[in-house]
Order: sequence, then C-alpha cells, then structure tokens
Amino acid sequence: MRELYIGLMSGTSIDGVDAALVDFSGPFPKLLDCQTYPMPHSLLESLHSLCSPGENEIERLGRADRAVAEVFSQAALQLIKDNNVQAKEVRAIGSHGQTIRHMPEKTQGFSLQIGDPNTMAVLTEIDVVADFRRKDMALGGQGAPLVPAFHKAVFSNTKQARVVVNIGGIANLTYLPKTTTEDVIGFDTGPGNTLLDAWCKLHRGQNYDEKGQWAAQGTADPGLLKALSSHPYFATSAPKSTGRELFNLPWLESHIEQLPDKLEPQAVQATLVELTVQSIVSHIRQLGPVEQIYICGGGAHNDFLMAQLALALKGYELYKTDQLGVHTDAVEAMAFAWLAYAHLNHLPGSIASVTGATRDAVLGVFCPHPQ
Repeated sequence: MRELYIGLMSGTSIDGVDAALVDFSGPFPKLLDCQTYPMPHSLLESLHSLCSPGENEIERLGRADRAVAEVFSQAALQLIKDNNVQAKEVRAIGSHGQTIRHMPEKTQGFSLQIGDPNTMAVLTEIDVVADFRRKDMALGGQGAPLVPAFHKAVFSNTKQARVVVNIGGIANLTYLPKTTTEDVIGFDTGPGNTLLDAWCKLHRGQNYDEKGQWAAQGTADPGLLKALSSHPYFATSAPKSTGRELFNLPWLESHIEQLPDKLEPQAVQATLVELTVQSIVSHIRQLGPVEQIYICGGGAHNDFLMAQLALALKGYELYKTDQLGVHTDAVEAMAFAWLAYAHLNHLPGSIASVTGATRDAVLGVFCPHPQ
C-alpha cells in the first residue's frame, strides 16, 4: 500500500513553487511526480518587497502569509489532481514556505518563513507539517541548511565519499563521508542563482539567463571578482548559512561603482557565474576526501555555469542527481516531503554537525486538517 507525502518548496529566487509527490512505502523514497507552479506576479512583488525593511511590514507580512498558503495549497491540489490521487490518500504535506528573512547570527537570531500551514490544512484537507527551522535554532543551530539529513538518507554510499551541491538562489553543499565515524557536513557556500537572476532581470527584463547564454558572451572581470570574493562570509567557518540579506543587488552595485572602468552588463554576469563557481569549488577543496560530486537545483540547467564548474573540478567525478534517481529539480521539494515523513515517524530531520545545534531534532510543527 502506498504511503504518499507531498513536499512544497519555494527558494530564495522566488521563481515558483516546486511540488513533489513521493511514496515512502518502500525501502527507498519513490518520486512519483514533481512540478513547478508559477507565483502570481502581484504576490511575487509583495514577497520581494518584504525581503528588505520597509513601511507597514506587519500588515503586508500577515496578508502575504495567507496568500502564500493559498498558492501552495493550489499547487498541492493540482499535483494530486494530475496524478489521479485523492486528498485522503496523502498522509501529509511538508511545506518549507517562503523565506522572508534569515538572520541566524545576530542576538536572538531568527529565520522567518511564511505560508500559514493552518490555512493550507483547511484548503487541502490534508495534514500539514511546516516551520522546520525554528526548533533547530532554539537548540543553538543555524536552522539551515535543512536538506543534508535527506541527502544522507537517500544519497549516502559506503563505497564513495560524495558531495551533493544544490545550486538554488543560494548554493549549499552536503559532504557525505563513506564511513559512519565521520560527521556529515553541510553549509551554504554563497550565492547560487540569486545575483545572476537579479542582474539578468535588471538588464534584460528576463527572470533568468537561459542556459547561461548571456553570461557566456562576456568575460569575468578579475577586479570585480576579487572585490566580491572578499566578503567575510566566504572565509567564515561552518556551520554557516546565508541568504539575500548578505548577497543582493545593492551589494553587487556598490562594488561595481567602485571599479575604475565601466563594465558591460554581460561581463558582470560572467563574473557572477565565476563567483558562484569559485565559492563552491573552494569550499569543496576544504573537505575531506571526495570522490563523487552530484549537482542539483536550478543552476544545473545553466550550461555555462556547469561547464565552468566542470573545468574547475577536473579530477573529480561530476554528475547530476538524476544519475542517483532523483531529478535535479525535485531534490529540495522531495526533501520537504521527507521532512514531513520524518516528523510523523519521530525521526531527526536535522544534523547537529551541519547546523551547529546542540543535538539532532525532530523538526516541524504539525497542523491537522479539520475533521
């Protein structure tokens, strides 16, 4: 008998809602379907505005909290309809929500995701597990990244030491040693697609640089790359996590303004690709022995970025997670289905060696649907 869960995810780039339908009845989670549903334009503008301080924040936040829940619910309902599944067959939805602020380092640090799970439970008539980060933060952790426990559950191998790199808005990696005596390590390496998308939107009016074709027309500028790479985050030791609070368009533009010569926009785009590549590669080289590297996330579709990454990682076996049976676009949404499964089965969803918490913990808050 199938044991179905849905995972819902919207990342730093806010480029849509990823929804995964997963069957946990077997020894290995089986991905049945994964789709991406667009975020309504009006809500998209509201979410971007909430990611930085502004007027009337509390009211705007409260309304966006309900609106995100409605969009997530619509995604879940469409997914089960497309797969001829009834709501009563789904054990639970694991919802990441939409991150509005991630400030783990300050006094009483916090991470805020919106998308009211109570509203989702009512609209879908499915139990919802959400608010996955705050338990880990209460235990002294960063609350991020959350996917390494899932990576360990589905991608670890006793024959090869592996690294799983997710290139979303922010890039993160998980080091999976082949022995149980070594700790799993995971952290955010720095910008993934967030700056690339923002710069492309500003100069081309497009949400992203398809396959990296525009960046490929430019040449990375050494001066700008050096300036961007000097950000203290890159030299900070793990555990660590970050977001658009540190890496954003104003930060990029402030460095461009200090350059002696004006750069063509595509040269900046090429430089941002190199920043993503170098930050990933430099962090991988600081890990223990690595034999295989698997890439997932939206960055896996950027052919130029992937080519530069392959060039910088000569000597390593480089693959996409498709070769491990999980589509590159489905990994994070599938992870939140797994986190819901872990919550209901009282399994730890965090790894203390990753987040810096005092211990592993069962993550999330359970919101049952009205009976």
